Amino acid sequence: MIVCKFGGTSVANAEQIRKVANIVKSNPARKIIAVSAPGKRFGDDIKVTDLLIELADAALHNGNVVQKLEVVVNRFKEIADDLDLDNSICEVIAKDLQERIESDKSNEFVFIDNIKASGEDNNAKLIAEYFNSIGLPAKYVSPKDGLVLNDPPERTYALPETYENLKDLASGDEIVVFPGFFGYTKDGTLRTFDRGGSDITGSILAASVKADLYENFTDVDCVFSANPKVVNDPVGISEITYREMRELSYSGFSVFHDEALMPVYKLGIPVNVKNTNNPSAPGTKILPTRSLTGRPVTGISADSGFSILYVSKYLMNREIGFGRKLLQIIEEEQISYEHTPSGLDDISVIIRSNQLTEEKEKRIVKRVKEELHADDVYFRNGISMIVIVGEGMRNNTGLAARAAAAISRTGANIEMINQGSSEVSLVFGVLSQTENQILRALYDEFFAPITVG
Repeated sequence: MIVCKFGGTSVANAEQIRKVANIVKSNPARKIIAVSAPGKRFGDDIKVTDLLIELADAALHNGNVVQKLEVVVNRFKEIADDLDLDNSICEVIAKDLQERIESDKSNEFVFIDNIKASGEDNNAKLIAEYFNSIGLPAKYVSPKDGLVLNDPPERTYALPETYENLKDLASGDEIVVFPGFFGYTKDGTLRTFDRGGSDITGSILAASVKADLYENFTDVDCVFSANPKVVNDPVGISEITYREMRELSYSGFSVFHDEALMPVYKLGIPVNVKNTNNPSAPGTKILPTRSLTGRPVTGISADSGFSILYVSKYLMNREIGFGRKLLQIIEEEQISYEHTPSGLDDISVIIRSNQLTEEKEKRIVKRVKEELHADDVYFRNGISMIVIVGEGMRNNTGLAARAAAAISRTGANIEMINQGSSEVSLVFGVLSQTENQILRALYDEFFAPITVG
């Protein structure tokens, strides 16, 4: 049993969907596929999800709904026409979108989610229709039939009953085509996952049916050791552990969403990241464990959009509960944190900047000074996190020194250093304007070809 997920570029147009059909036909074990909304067909194109966000905004703010709706429907119609499907599927899609537009708008977040999710939902219907038209028996299955999510305002996740509900999903002879990105709460409210939501859906499906393999199809041959848009021709990764992949995807690797690993990780289901445009390429396997190579570092990633809350107080280390009280203030502002490196008299809290506003920053600074009697409190914005990851790092001495020396050679300053207790990752906080320069320097340090003689 293989569960496959096909991302936005893999289902962007008729040509890509034909490739998907060929991939599914080539292996009878591929019984369930999760699909995204149509993505970009070329560089300057607009994803269907972005078109749907524009449509939702127009519906909420008296914009030109008719025009925005027509653009979305025509996108699906172009795909259907190129696949030689009759017009009935386009009528189904147009009717569905119209009903969503006319739905309750009292909760704007729910309304926008409902419109956005139509991209995946209707693409799944269209793809199932195409499969049947070419003699590949298939059925569309809605997330309403078992993908149960928690209630807001918590981050979206699948409830335990989901896995029981969906365990017999592939019991028939038909290929199951399942839309990614969303599910429903117990009261029937649609909720979407965060970024990379279709990856999460695919992983949930794989865990539910206890698949032998979860294939995640995208538009690259493998996961690379560094961002190929920054580093020229980086080394490809053939095998990587769940833990390594989670660390890398958390901090900038866009090829696979970090939360998507959790359902398959619990069951030890291997993941294979593959290329829809080159399905014969072996791709990258994500495994519970792997054989270590001579290279201690598996990958280097970088992500911008962080802020650092600096707090200092003399004899902080002697004060019982100081860290808890600080994090309590952060929690009460509905903010999650990423890292908390500390010293004897100071502590830093790393926060994603999109959770902050100028008002929140001022309020947090004021509270920390007044309630914790801190000597100095301030925010530093415009920070990037650069993460060096590798299972082999635990058995390698001097790696942190090599990394710091490589960064030093760029002339950039290190704002923060943090190493997890597992010693699988080493994190550097740097100013965002130095991110790419440092990424290239670190890649050269750990992946440069070894010269002999």
